[in-house]
Amino acid sequence: MKITVVGCGYVGLVTAACFSEMGNEVICVDVDETKIQKLNTGILPIYEPGLKEIVVHNSQKNLFFTTNLESAITASEIIFIAVGTPMGDDGNADVSFVYQVAKDIGRNISSYKIVVSKSTVPVGTTNKVKAIIQAEIDKRNLNIEFDLVSNPEFLKEGAAINDFMKPDRVVIGAEKKEVFDTMKQLYSPFFRTRDRFITMDIHSAEMTKYAANAMLATKISFINEIANICEKVGADVNEVRKGIGSDKRIGYDFIYPGIGYGGTCFPKDIAALIQLGKTNGYDPKLISSVNEVNNNQKQLFLAKILNRFGEDLSGVTFAIWGLSFKPETDDMREAPSVYLIKELIKRGASINAYDPKAMKEAKEVYLKGYSVLFNQEKYAALENANALILLTEWKEFRSPDFSRIKSQLKEPVVFDGRNQYNAFKLQESGFEYYQIGKN
Repeated sequence: MKITVVGCGYVGLVTAACFSEMGNEVICVDVDETKIQKLNTGILPIYEPGLKEIVVHNSQKNLFFTTNLESAITASEIIFIAVGTPMGDDGNADVSFVYQVAKDIGRNISSYKIVVSKSTVPVGTTNKVKAIIQAEIDKRNLNIEFDLVSNPEFLKEGAAINDFMKPDRVVIGAEKKEVFDTMKQLYSPFFRTRDRFITMDIHSAEMTKYAANAMLATKISFINEIANICEKVGADVNEVRKGIGSDKRIGYDFIYPGIGYGGTCFPKDIAALIQLGKTNGYDPKLISSVNEVNNNQKQLFLAKILNRFGEDLSGVTFAIWGLSFKPETDDMREAPSVYLIKELIKRGASINAYDPKAMKEAKEVYLKGYSVLFNQEKYAALENANALILLTEWKEFRSPDFSRIKSQLKEPVVFDGRNQYNAFKLQESGFEYYQIGKN
């Protein structure tokens, strides 16, 4: 099929690359000329395992990058809208980029198209997109038919290629059988062994995305709240996790205690869902609490550090392992590391940081202007540090040389924000070891 994907960000680029890998002819459009120039030379704006290989393999064969939306619309049968919907100041999703693309489609469409909303948008947005496109067509005094689809994405950063290629489900919200059939034909190469195609109305499809993220975020905040109670009563959340995770109704996924979720999806989508409920006369108390627990979790972890070293951190150096909000990505949006590093620096601390992929993003955007020493190797970050703080559970941090850590640190102190290490073994080796949900 001939496809246009509008937006060369995380969702758009993964979507375009994976469709092109299956033999579709895909045009990826973005207004950022520099980004398009780099993509045409194989330089990607994000890090995602396996993505660059697919982009380079298909570029100029099945995958093309351009700023010319008009020609892309004309050349395609299906148009995916995959632009950002960032959180506004009031917590609502900012859908202005989506509406702008809808206007551009209405101004340039010349024959029947299926327009697919891939961006995460509040319930009712797809209907507004349809109205905007129709209004622009009417201004041109033309009679052009088109159909709208809601097709929410469920990609995990760090595993997006696998998620797209082997989806748990493909959710399609539409109004016509023919549209469902076309979308099923498009996605059929991705579920040849088992039908994972789920059809529903457009509003339900839009809501499914928010509901899925809210459920996962709830599990994270739940286990973190249990961890906080464990600390108070002398229980070990790591053992509690085993006890509840073995129940197949609960499972082990998303019940890892830590310093809270970050990234672009959970914080933004939870905030948008809260506002969606309130706007429609319902106060979503549970989901609001999920957000509150998550925000508190970073503060509680900071309190552990301050309880050990005091409020005045002048002359204290911390080695930070991990900056991205999760492993296998360079994404630092809403990453707990940003909050913690800024709070430590505010109190006079020095920071030696290391991350396998996110240091460029940290240096140029999220920690720009802050005095952080970025190291090219994890052990180098330990030099002259009073303690090690683990914030992201990258694989290379799982089995470090603890003898080397101990010898390089001024004091054998480790704060583990991801409960990655064995408390007994570290304490037996002479470390002060602090984790989540266990005294």
